[in-house]
Amino acid sequence: MSESTARPEPFKAPVGTHDVLPPESERWQALIALFASLVTRAGFGLVQSPMFEEIGVFARVGEGTDVVRKEMYDFHDKGDRHLALRPEGTASVARAFVQHRPTPPWKVWYAAPSFRYERPQAGRFRQHHQLGVEALGSADPDLDVEVISLLWDFYESIGLRQVELVINSMGTTEDRRAYISAIRNWLRERIDKLDPADAEKVEDHPMRVLDSKRPITIAATADAPRITDHLSPDALAHFERVQEGLHSLGIPFRIEPRLVRGLDYYTHTTFEFISHALDAAQSTIGGGGRYDGLVESLGGPPTAGIGFGSGIERVLLTCDAEGVFPAPQTSIDVYIIDTTGGGSARDLSVELRRAGVSADRAFDGRSMKSQMKSADRSGAAYAVIIGSDELEAGVVTVRPLRHHQQQHTVARDSVVATIAQLLSESTPMPEELQ
Repeated sequence: MSESTARPEPFKAPVGTHDVLPPESERWQALIALFASLVTRAGFGLVQSPMFEEIGVFARVGEGTDVVRKEMYDFHDKGDRHLALRPEGTASVARAFVQHRPTPPWKVWYAAPSFRYERPQAGRFRQHHQLGVEALGSADPDLDVEVISLLWDFYESIGLRQVELVINSMGTTEDRRAYISAIRNWLRERIDKLDPADAEKVEDHPMRVLDSKRPITIAATADAPRITDHLSPDALAHFERVQEGLHSLGIPFRIEPRLVRGLDYYTHTTFEFISHALDAAQSTIGGGGRYDGLVESLGGPPTAGIGFGSGIERVLLTCDAEGVFPAPQTSIDVYIIDTTGGGSARDLSVELRRAGVSADRAFDGRSMKSQMKSADRSGAAYAVIIGSDELEAGVVTVRPLRHHQQQHTVARDSVVATIAQLLSESTPMPEELQ
């Protein structure tokens, strides 16, 4: 083959992304459908926000974080607008609240891709997909309990059992400011014992040092002052109400003083769900918290808010580790075998689908033997066979594929009703057709 006619190298999905193909995609569908059913029952409605926003939306939300400084996909469009692909779900929802001013409390859910330029690893991709909820417009601690319980119930409903809930409180804005000053002074005295990457955060983002996953820093801050020891009476009452609600609902939890959020708009409750079936580095499968200052930072009125996010890839990785929530067994109801040119299969397949029956067929004029193999692989309950004799007589042959029944001849104009009846019954073919 000459150089000019050589085939180009085939394209592959970009690094850090992946294709989700059947039957795994059907598992995704089932997971999202289950999540949607659960949160819809709690009054949450679906929100669809843009995949990209003005970069300021995310820059304000994640100021000083690695997501903004190193990981965000940002670009200038043809109108020279500086935009960024969504790195997480909350900021876009908060921006939508500011723009549209829906009646609070505004309770919404989403299932959407997010983008971060980070090192790909198990359960973490540069394009990953999140399930999440946001509730804006209420500071009631019972709403914290509701949001946490939804994620707990979701994990339970898909069969996860090795999951632990950890919670903490960030207190009020004033509590937080006082604690930041105290922890910064405490860290300054131990800065040489921190991992260098964390030592850089002491002055501007000391709270994020406590949330570090680096072993050196964890050891150096083991006896750090706890924010829960610095809570005001109002913040303490909020946190106690949350704990009371979780106890009342039978949801076990552990208070984790290291569970903090480094950004100014986070207040009160923070929480994470940790899987003990995964390696420690990948063990967080979902989490969230209160962000009562976020809407205001985006130009809106002071508005309380709380939400969570949970990555689909990470959740399914956890399911695999626990051996639960396999891909659903999917099959069609009817496979049509047509050796008369394909026109009959074309028309009958559409008729069946319009009647609510799932149906498939072969293409390209394949042989009877080849079509029968395809019918068997499809998992269909019945094959409908149309050969030249059937076509001339105005009938079809209905052949059961999954149970021991005899095949029968059915008039072409009654085949849809007959198939629908067969599928609705657990008994063999009706007597009048035997």
